[in-house]
Amino acid sequence: MILWMGRFKRLLLLGMTCLVVGCASIPAGVEPSPNDPWEPFNRSVFEFNEGLDAYLLKPVVAAYRFILPEIVREGIYNFFSNYSDIYTALQNLLQGKPDYAFNDIMRVAVNTIFGIGGLMDVATPGGLEKHKEDWGQTFGVWGIPAGPYVVLPFFGPSTVRDTFGTGADLETDYLFKYIPDVGLRNSITGLRVVNARNTYYEAGDLLDGAAIDKYSFMRDAYLQRREYQIKEGREDEEPLMPVYENHQNNFTMDRRRIHPGFWAPVCSSSRSKYPSGCLN
Repeated sequence: MILWMGRFKRLLLLGMTCLVVGCASIPAGVEPSPNDPWEPFNRSVFEFNEGLDAYLLKPVVAAYRFILPEIVREGIYNFFSNYSDIYTALQNLLQGKPDYAFNDIMRVAVNTIFGIGGLMDVATPGGLEKHKEDWGQTFGVWGIPAGPYVVLPFFGPSTVRDTFGTGADLETDYLFKYIPDVGLRNSITGLRVVNARNTYYEAGDLLDGAAIDKYSFMRDAYLQRREYQIKEGREDEEPLMPVYENHQNNFTMDRRRIHPGFWAPVCSSSRSKYPSGCLN
């Protein structure tokens, strides 16, 4: 069974490579970005990911939201979030931030003991701030340049540096990686994917309805957010995202900071004061 799964993964990757070798054209009127020299190729992968999301992930997440009540989904989110705090603590140590690492370990201890194994987040209301770190950020703190922007199959927006970071993330994800029961391990992996997609379920609908160049918007948002995550506001104020306008629908979207390092879409429309899914 394991051997078959390995062969299936290799065939899937081979098929993916064959699928994305054809390059999508850049839409008329869209200015090329100096950070995105592989844009035609990246757009092809982006379109593949969008199709995968629309025809596979999104229907699964819709069923997930329909079947499970919000309190159960929140518990699942908190459980995986608590697990990720262990990983974040390690990254903060490698980045030379022992105070942040201590905060992360305390979060794990508090949520595991008092939050029913991490199903409840009692650390955040208690003043222990949530951090999110990964190998890509650690490489950036170490001075490794980001390199060109790249869109990865299945994983989405990245850079050359973050691509190596993603590989390191997967290799060092030990807790679930070595669960002996293959079925249980695969089920947990699937649940993590669905949980991750569920966190931005409505935001995806918002971008689809905005009729902007979604590719450019996501690229610019990703690059500026990653830059801020690495610098953590030490050099300058957090950069503002450019405003994207759809004059046909009289729709405007920009980005507003709702938490250090995290952005949420803000939109306005003459048709409605508070469009569905927007922050105002």
